[in-house]
Amino acid sequence: MRGQASTSGTVQTSSIPRENTALLTSLAIGDSLLLMIVAQNLRRHGIAVTVFGPHIHRLRAWFPGFDIREELPGDAAECPAEFRTVIQLHEPGTDAPQRRIVALENLRRLKVPASLAQRLANFSRDSLGLAQADKYNGLVPPPGLVYRKHASRVAIHPMASTPDKRWLASRFVALAVRLKRRGLDPQFIVGPSERPQWEHVQELGIGLPRLGALENVTAWLFESGWFIGNDSGIGHLASNLHVPALSLFMRRGSARTWRPDWGPGRILIGSDGIPMGKLKEKLWKYALTSGRVERAFNQLQSQVSAKQTDLPWDKAQENTARPSGNATRAIMPPARFLPAPADDTES
Repeated sequence: MRGQASTSGTVQTSSIPRENTALLTSLAIGDSLLLMIVAQNLRRHGIAVTVFGPHIHRLRAWFPGFDIREELPGDAAECPAEFRTVIQLHEPGTDAPQRRIVALENLRRLKVPASLAQRLANFSRDSLGLAQADKYNGLVPPPGLVYRKHASRVAIHPMASTPDKRWLASRFVALAVRLKRRGLDPQFIVGPSERPQWEHVQELGIGLPRLGALENVTAWLFESGWFIGNDSGIGHLASNLHVPALSLFMRRGSARTWRPDWGPGRILIGSDGIPMGKLKEKLWKYALTSGRVERAFNQLQSQVSAKQTDLPWDKAQENTARPSGNATRAIMPPARFLPAPADDTES
């Protein structure tokens, strides 16, 4: 059986039976975290779910209580026979007549204002019949970490899956210099293969930590005060960790669907004011200045309270047994920043 998207933002299908269900996550970090919304809602309503996927398997310490396994060699057709229902983002490449397959790909294409995170919560509630469904995806910080411990640290992620999504490297550097002048601690996070093209920022006193594996990146992000980055999976990760995030998008349409939508954040559309679609794609990264990004970051700082409340994993602790040494949520005093310069033109 294949699910079909509706105009209301849900996939029309009957309620999932109370049997073992497999959820196949994506090779993309952001997609994987988003699909965990469905997994958490199933589990919350007493339905056994097993999650397959490389990224979530690496982050399994952050998703306690789930049965998480490494990725399958293919899609639903290769899923073990014990799973009669399979949920995945993309349409399966081969038929699996003995299985009930729910493909969620059409949710991404709906022309509705809700983010994909909210659409997945709506799907869980309206199509799967999970009455208490919401956007929480089950993430719980492991013991020993302190939420936003480094209040002045700004994690900057200048990369993205494709070049058209990447703001200009020189302007990311200019932004980092501006933030450093104000007493903040900007640090770039990039993959090992990307590191050589960013090593020069260290000469400016800007950090370039060697973080390695995804679980190390996640722990480091969790203890950072802020995040700025392109439309990317790391932006979703920061939002999932409830680190205040500023996300830079090429177009408003993609931001509507793909904006990170867990923790506090803002989005900035680089192509606003550019009239034509093709020009938007080509010119947005040139039209977006570091001064404009800094102003958006100032607005994010203003909207975020110094005292974070209602973190979703705090509530989850009431229902999920964990060792007593749980991750601590620090109430951090506001960092002392120098005021933003009056001249917001690029440096």
